[in-house]
Amino acid sequence: MIPISDNIRCWNKPIINYWLIGINIAVFLWELQLEFSDTLGYFVNSWGVIPAQISGAITNAFLFNNSAAWIVVIWRAFSLVFGMFLHGSFSQILGNLLFLWVFGKTVENILGHRRYLEFYLASGAIAGVIQILAEPSLTVPLIGANGAIAAILGAYITKFPKAKIDTILPLIILYIPIQMPAFFYIFWWFVQQLFYGIGSLNIPPVGVNQSGVVFLGQVVALFIGAAFIKFKK
Repeated sequence: MIPISDNIRCWNKPIINYWLIGINIAVFLWELQLEFSDTLGYFVNSWGVIPAQISGAITNAFLFNNSAAWIVVIWRAFSLVFGMFLHGSFSQILGNLLFLWVFGKTVENILGHRRYLEFYLASGAIAGVIQILAEPSLTVPLIGANGAIAAILGAYITKFPKAKIDTILPLIILYIPIQMPAFFYIFWWFVQQLFYGIGSLNIPPVGVNQSGVVFLGQVVALFIGAAFIKFKK
């Protein structure tokens, strides 16, 4: 199932959504360049969300008043945002940006440019915090815009529960255009991530996103998006 557009008319141009898509693509191209130079592993492990490093730095900072640990905490706090723009495979970035393209523009139209950007960044960061709390000893980097886009999907479904999504159904060599209810894509969002290992980049030493807490963070983000749009003023 490939979503391509919705039936909700947007009155304003989704400038922030375009920029987010462009930045994600630019950073992924940068990752490809780093992979060719064999420095991608170091880069992702430096800027991805690694729960064990963050929780360890916070413990040292608070319990032992370690000034060096505070620097690590601040540095790693940036990874909650910057890590959202890193992706570990072609399938992950294509899936994320496709959902961002279809659902993000409508949510931006509702919230406005500034609030939409704040919503996107905050939702992704909160998903990262949930992942850290759920598995603080995890040493594998967690990267991708999955949490932010899950929040966008939650906001969209809450605001437009009866929306129809123009969809392409690929059948080997045939592509059949159909319409699917927006609610279907809550289910499909999580299913498609089972295939995010396709086209994986070489990120030594242990890869990325190898934990079930990734899904937990996205489930929380989905509800955050739904609650935010429901109670926004």
